[in-house]
Amino acid sequence: IEKIFYNTNPKTVITVSQARGVCLMYAGVYNLTVKEYTPLQVKNALVGYGRAEKKQVQYMVTKMLNLKEVPKPDDAADALAIAVCAGLEYYKL
Repeated sequence: IEKIFYNTNPKTVITVSQARGVCLMYAGVYNLTVKEYTPLQVKNALVGYGRAEKKQVQYMVTKMLNLKEVPKPDDAADALAIAVCAGLEYYKL
C-alpha cells in the first residue's frame, strides 16, 4: 500500500485515506501482512532514482511486466508499480 504523503488537494487525501482504510481493515480481518511504500521508495526500486518522473515509472512497469502499453488509468500503473516494488523486496532482487 502506498504511504499517504501530504497533498494540497483535500479531496485526494480523503479519497486515498478511505481506500487505505478499507484495505487495512480487510488485511486485519484476514490476518494479512501489510507493506507500505512511499512514492520515493517505489520510484527508487523501479527506476533507480527516487525523484523519477511518473512517465519513467510507467515505462519501467510496462517493460518489467512485458506489457504492450502503459496501463490506464494512471492509478493502475501506480498500483502495479507498488506491486513490483513489493515483489522486488520480497524476492530480494
